[in-house]
Amino acid sequence: MQLTAREDIEAPLDRVFAEITNFDSIERQALRRGVEVRRTDEVAGPAAGMSWRAGFGFRGKMREADITLREYTPPERLVFDSEVGGLEAKTVIELVPLSRGRTRINLVSQLVPKTLSARLLVQSLKLAKGGIDKRFRTRIARFARELEDRLKSPF
Repeated sequence: MQLTAREDIEAPLDRVFAEITNFDSIERQALRRGVEVRRTDEVAGPAAGMSWRAGFGFRGKMREADITLREYTPPERLVFDSEVGGLEAKTVIELVPLSRGRTRINLVSQLVPKTLSARLLVQSLKLAKGGIDKRFRTRIARFARELEDRLKSPF
């Protein structure tokens, strides 16, 4: 199953890339939302090979996700591999400069089940794909607006 989103941000490419690769800030945001996040690597600075373990509640159970930054190509591409139980996800984030002060974020997330329970989950997600696509795009749009606001702020 594949989820896609595309959003335009009123900010230069290099500033957008710097903001979305500020992993310390992203970790703090996740912690504020109730997700337990910890680094599981020794990589210094943003680079391929960074990894995290995240714990969160989903459908009444605590889940753990392993997330790895597989590709880091400044200032245009990030690729993350994730695994939650038997569900693997590959997420590709591409940044495209539209002009000197405008950047497009393209995000594609591919979900691949590896166990029977993950297959059942993906099948139920496929049945509700229209609603899930809408929520996914809404969340990415909200993220883009928050990012744009942070980049406009003088502080």
